[in-house]
Amino acid sequence: MPQVEIRPATPDRFDDAQRALGGGGDGRSCQCQWWTITNADFQRSSTEERRELLRAELQDGLPPALIAYVDGEAAGWVRVGPRTRQVRLQRTKQLVSATQEPWDDESVWAVSCFVVRREHRGAGLTDRLLAAAIDFARSRGARLVEGYPVDPAEGRRKAANELYRGVVSTFERAGFREVARPTPDRAVVALELSA
Repeated sequence: MPQVEIRPATPDRFDDAQRALGGGGDGRSCQCQWWTITNADFQRSSTEERRELLRAELQDGLPPALIAYVDGEAAGWVRVGPRTRQVRLQRTKQLVSATQEPWDDESVWAVSCFVVRREHRGAGLTDRLLAAAIDFARSRGARLVEGYPVDPAEGRRKAANELYRGVVSTFERAGFREVARPTPDRAVVALELSA
């Protein structure tokens, strides 16, 4: 049985973050910066510039993500943190009209991105990353956690790269409730932590 540990993405784990992000999908080129900068800035930036933005984030105090290790090797990643630090969320019309929470509320956190290396997919690592993200948010004073998952049962078949937001069923298993459905295949879900 593989041993799984999940740890905050801290400056000393930058190489592990690169391994986790580089195991398939868009993680290597995105560097988990999609939600942190505007679309114009993302389009103008190179992979190397996004890598340096991630390095700066890891050195900024509050870890922006968690890294999953399977038998000591970095295997997965989940972005979790205050929604206010993920500026593209509040610029996404589908989300702005769907959320019930004020955008300037620091106690509202978001789980916005998952990456699991190909060789570890199908083993429940996303569920474990989400559970750890909830615990991390709670331990840092979050009042509520939102997610923006995809519903693969709706619409056309989704490529693996399109599932980076997570899937609705994963969030439902963790106790999130659906608060909006901006499109048939996209949901906004929330979990109240103060209860």
